[in-house]
Amino acid sequence: MHYLDHAATTPIPRAVADRMYEVLTGQFGNPSAQYPLGRQAATLTEECRSTVAAAIGCKGDSLVFTSCGTESNNWAIRSALWHGRHTGKHIITTAVEHSAVLEPLKALAQEGYEVTYLKPDSRGNITAGQVFDALRDDTALVSVMLVNNETGCVFPVEEIARGLRQRKSRALLHCDAVQGFLKVPCAPNPWGVDLMSFSAHKVGGPKGIGALYVNPSLRNLRPLLFGGGQERGLRSGTEATAQIAGFAKAVELRRENLSEKLAHVDAIKACCLEKLLTIPGMEAVSDGAAPHILCMSLPGYPSANIVTDLGEQGICISAGSACHKGKASHVITAMGLPKRTAAGVIRISFGPETTEADIDALYEALKAHQANRFPML
Repeated sequence: MHYLDHAATTPIPRAVADRMYEVLTGQFGNPSAQYPLGRQAATLTEECRSTVAAAIGCKGDSLVFTSCGTESNNWAIRSALWHGRHTGKHIITTAVEHSAVLEPLKALAQEGYEVTYLKPDSRGNITAGQVFDALRDDTALVSVMLVNNETGCVFPVEEIARGLRQRKSRALLHCDAVQGFLKVPCAPNPWGVDLMSFSAHKVGGPKGIGALYVNPSLRNLRPLLFGGGQERGLRSGTEATAQIAGFAKAVELRRENLSEKLAHVDAIKACCLEKLLTIPGMEAVSDGAAPHILCMSLPGYPSANIVTDLGEQGICISAGSACHKGKASHVITAMGLPKRTAAGVIRISFGPETTEADIDALYEALKAHQANRFPML
């Protein structure tokens, strides 16, 4: 198998699985229990929290564990708007956010909120100036992702945060950093971001565990889930200690020689781009700066067919976000690409494990697909 869909999810290293097994079988106590096994689980949770928090340069008490990036996004949005309920009901976001941001905002629009969607340029980029031009006195929330999951474009979150402060805006800033974590610079506290979302399974961790960074300046953050008062009363529900341990172990492993790993991924991406552009008609859709995502198009050849054909050969790529399941991508639509180009968009994404042999297999398979299939009119 040639796995080239790391933006969808990532392989779990054996060391991560082993650590989770240790916790599942030997450290399975409830962190809220007062006997030694429970206290051990509570200590484990806090140690893991510190490990993950260190990767974004913050203290452990600024990080709350959630079930996934989607929960983190939903919670951040809802709590930010409750926090800014006296500011107004205007929200600024981009038209190319993940569905985990767009869908809750869609629901909020039905509740009376007004949402401004910033459109990208034809290469998928958003500028800080677009945010500032849309800013109003009643803007309660700005939500802008760090790395777009389809194009690999890196958005100017630090510049946006700085500009909001300079303009003395009362709006809170949320950032979905699920695709950017441990791939591009990510420092919510120095930047001045209020809320930032993360997910373990994009960095070699298990599915079912995420985190939300909460700026220490925020007081009385409203929970999304109410119950037993776990996570300092912010996120009720018994802590998923095995997943938390897997998250921390994955972060620990990914941070080892991280600069070398990212250089390798970036070199693999450059190699892939150079090779694929030799295929007649192949286009680079975006020049996204994230090292692990490459967005290409074979105009005239439907991407769903390409993905299915290559998948049968053991080559895993995506037609945009894996969450779209074959539907037209709102990201590509927002970019305003020509119909034939938009229909042929594929996303190739890389990890530290990716090799040139994987790229060679992809190249040969795409050439064969082009030779053996008739393009659409």
